Amino acid sequence: MKKIIAIITMEDLQKFELELYPEYAPNTVYNFADLANSGFYDGLPFQRIKKDWVLQGGSTDGTCTSDSEFSIKGEFLVNGVENPIKHVKGTISMARYDHCDSQAVQFFIVHKDIASELDGKYSAFGKLISGYTLLEELANVPTDERPGKFNAPFTPVIIKSIRVEDEGNILKKPERIVPAVSKEYTGNAS
Repeated sequence: MKKIIAIITMEDLQKFELELYPEYAPNTVYNFADLANSGFYDGLPFQRIKKDWVLQGGSTDGTCTSDSEFSIKGEFLVNGVENPIKHVKGTISMARYDHCDSQAVQFFIVHKDIASELDGKYSAFGKLISGYTLLEELANVPTDERPGKFNAPFTPVIIKSIRVEDEGNILKKPERIVPAVSKEYTGNAS
């Protein structure tokens, strides 16, 4: 099978390169690729950076609670889907609210191995193949640690673009839930 590669280019032109795994989380990969290749992520921030945890991006309003018109089914064990991808350093996964099918546009890259806390509860769908130095650099930017601020960087960390290369013409249109399911967030998504 040919590889599906995502390139996240930052405003300063540094890059993350990730291999995506549609064999484990197909609709998550299709959704991310569709958004990326449409230009959706261009100019959006990594709005949450929590060292030893995750770098979270894809918010349209710069918060971790931005809205979207759709959501997609969560592809993880708690939601009845086998997904063997571990949440280890460099894994890319989808953020969500409490409802298992509430993931939509926000994603995160794992900074440290946190598999025991996230595996089976979030849709991991790929892994870094380059950009680990950038991951460390961004994980160390100063952030707002006050309650309710979701570790927002004091200086915005902007994504210039995300594009997904589809060598084998594997990508399909994602299946989306419209309107989106509940956006309730108690901080206990599981």
